Amino acid sequence: QVQLVESGGGLVQAGGSLRLSCAASGSIRSIQTMAWYRQAPGKQRELVAAISSVDITNYADSVKGRFTISRDNAKNTAYLQMNSLKPEDTAVYYCNFVALYRGASSYWGQGTQVTVSS
Repeated sequence: QVQLVESGGGLVQAGGSLRLSCAASGSIRSIQTMAWYRQAPGKQRELVAAISSVDITNYADSVKGRFTISRDNAKNTAYLQMNSLKPEDTAVYYCNFVALYRGASSYWGQGTQVTVSS
């Protein structure tokens, strides 16, 4: 059974930085896209950043220039480096992996809280 385990969330002051990690355990093959989503209270979950199997990246306009997504395929791990954090970045952050092996499978992490104080 595949599990995604996130770490690195916490409380930080505005202007600070955090680095989130998401590691997959279990039998997972052919991970195509690794992505980070977030959901703030009362809002819908939104895509923050995604990275393809050939390292093509995509970012939400609100985080461009501040966040960087990366991946380590040998470790089945995705990272999200978040700099110049703003109070509006406060949310629960979720990682999502999409794998293509005998069909498409989507996996989600349990979420990690990021709180940015002003």
